[in-house]
Amino acid sequence: MEDNSLPLNDFHVKKTNLLLNRLHMFLHGIALLSLFYYRITTLIHNDNIPLLPYILVFITELILSFIWLLSQASNWKPITRKVYIERLPENEKLPSIDVFICTADPNKEPSLGVMNTIISALALDYPSDNNKLNVYLSDDGGSFVTLLAVKEAWKFAKFWISFCRKYEVMNRCPEAYFLNEEIGDVRKFDRSHEFVLDKKEIEKKYDEFKDCLVKIVAGTSTIVSKDHPPLIEVISDSKDQAMDSDKEEMPLLVYVAREKRPSHHHNFKAGALNVLLRVSGLISNSPYILVLDCDMYCNDPTSARQAMCFHLDSKLSPKLAFVQFPQTFANISETDIYDGQWRYLWQKWHGLDGIGGPILSGTGFYIKRKALYGIQNVQEDVDLIQLQKSFGSSNEFIKSVYTINKPNIRNFSDDSTLQKEIQFLASCSYDKDTNWGEKVGFRYFTIVEDYFTGFNLHREGWISVYIEPSRPCFLGASPISLGEFLIQNTKWLVGLMQVGLSRFSPLLYGSLRMSTLQIMGYAEFAYVPLCFSYIYCLAIVPQLCLLRGIALYPPVSSPFFLVFSFLFLSSQLKHVQEVLSTGHSIQTWANEQRFWMMKSATCFLFATLEATMEKFGLTKVSFLPTNKVVDVEQAKLYQMGIYDFQAPPLFMVPLCSLYILNVASFFIGLVKILQDQKGNEMFVQAFIPFFGMVLFFPLFEGMVLRTDKGRVSPFVSIVSCVISIIILFLALVFSY
Repeated sequence: MEDNSLPLNDFHVKKTNLLLNRLHMFLHGIALLSLFYYRITTLIHNDNIPLLPYILVFITELILSFIWLLSQASNWKPITRKVYIERLPENEKLPSIDVFICTADPNKEPSLGVMNTIISALALDYPSDNNKLNVYLSDDGGSFVTLLAVKEAWKFAKFWISFCRKYEVMNRCPEAYFLNEEIGDVRKFDRSHEFVLDKKEIEKKYDEFKDCLVKIVAGTSTIVSKDHPPLIEVISDSKDQAMDSDKEEMPLLVYVAREKRPSHHHNFKAGALNVLLRVSGLISNSPYILVLDCDMYCNDPTSARQAMCFHLDSKLSPKLAFVQFPQTFANISETDIYDGQWRYLWQKWHGLDGIGGPILSGTGFYIKRKALYGIQNVQEDVDLIQLQKSFGSSNEFIKSVYTINKPNIRNFSDDSTLQKEIQFLASCSYDKDTNWGEKVGFRYFTIVEDYFTGFNLHREGWISVYIEPSRPCFLGASPISLGEFLIQNTKWLVGLMQVGLSRFSPLLYGSLRMSTLQIMGYAEFAYVPLCFSYIYCLAIVPQLCLLRGIALYPPVSSPFFLVFSFLFLSSQLKHVQEVLSTGHSIQTWANEQRFWMMKSATCFLFATLEATMEKFGLTKVSFLPTNKVVDVEQAKLYQMGIYDFQAPPLFMVPLCSLYILNVASFFIGLVKILQDQKGNEMFVQAFIPFFGMVLFFPLFEGMVLRTDKGRVSPFVSIVSCVISIIILFLALVFSY
């Protein structure tokens, strides 16, 4: 670690955002207290209010206010960071890095995309001599297709890496490079004749590589195995390299298929990552690890050097667990109708960075191996039995734990003892009766291993940092259909609720170990699915009371009407300010509002139900990889900014039912208001369905106006109409 006179990084507080956030926090908080005062005094002094709907509305307002309060932690001190990679030590003094990439199913995760991610990682701008860069692929499906594809990727990568280094190519994902070569991507060479010839040659080799993958997929079974022994293979041609000393040294590439047996629980992605952690410990044993999703390729080859600007900082490094980069997606359209860019999320990460660090985010992070091992709590001279309780029964692996900063490269192919030991580390029973997944490695308990692992690291006293360079360091593919996006979000939210409903709840488990603001930051994500109650209550109760002429909100003439008006405008204008400050438009605000309500009515509800049932042993949480195969029709609709409503009926029926209910309630309620002349008393309750009706006009189009493939299916529309009619009929019957 270098103690440079000049800093490797610096940061500054976003003062304008800080002031606006705290001012909004104060004013909005005062307004919420006024709302509570109004609700409580009305309950005490007004005997004529309908108790059940009034209490329901009040409870959901309390829930939403609770989530809002938790969310203020990420607004408290937003910061931005900058790095100076030119100040890093020489290549020979840089520490080694292991790259972990996980895949599970070649049917849902096409081999070409996975191989492009691998190739881009092998081509990172980082020294590869002395095994300072090593790439590991976890194939959880144990697919022969993937193994063959990895071998072909290795062959092509030898030429690709040489080309990238020679011409200082920035975009080192070959598929992305050839599809859209950036202006100025090749620096200094001014597109010389030599470059043109070399580019044609490398493009030809890439086409041959793709043709080879097509033949492999066509001629090999893509069945995913759930019952197979461990297979670890170092992909290399060391004999050829030994014969040709002029060849550039390549990074190490290792294929890992851990043992899978139907009788063993495999702990999802966390289990796969822990196997890579152990296997790499006996092969390369790098002190730092980059974790990537199989569809998240390296878009900026300097990401490793940027991360080292933090990990090699003498002030930060002793307590720094990981450096998080944002997840950015190359296939997001300008309209982003599904909120796929997660703009709001990365804005929160800037705020969390100011109070101890961002949450671990699944991919695009450089993490310290020492932090994952938890060896700060385990002394080297402790009893061997205690060490085996922590790290398992492999003495070879235990030795590697305390030599993290010393390369542990050995000839895997020629060492049968090492091969057996590594296969033992990849066995499905190695974790049994150890601290793996509890205190060591990536944590199990929940399917959101990233959130839970980061939470435990912060609880143990580690910090993290967040950096968002102008050029995205990693680019992936976001779902471009409503169904896939809702399924993906539900999966994540189930995991968050698992934590929130358990003894690991941030509000309890984090107390006394973390700052109050950090606890709030983690708790917001653990409990945000509870917002489903607010959406359902706000979309049903005021509307039914509108039909019955029952007021749940203060009249326009009341001073408290200003309180409710201020709260609505305050939240919406704050959202608009955040959107505009990040360079987006009002259209982005509308898309985010719409999709947040969609998720609340579907993902939040089903995640809460599934996590609750799992808590009581009524079901088991499952995990399926997101389908990354691109549907041409869906892609066309997405690029046009048109919703694809061919989502599962389980998601669409609640959305359509609530929409129909609000439209009908608004028009019927408007007639009753005009007849009874109650505009003063019922204005708020008429405005609520009107706002939802306008915001969700695309849903009306999908049910009524559209005839294309992406419209709402007639079955969903009919079922939704029946449900809405039943609810409205009961409300009208009981109103008389």
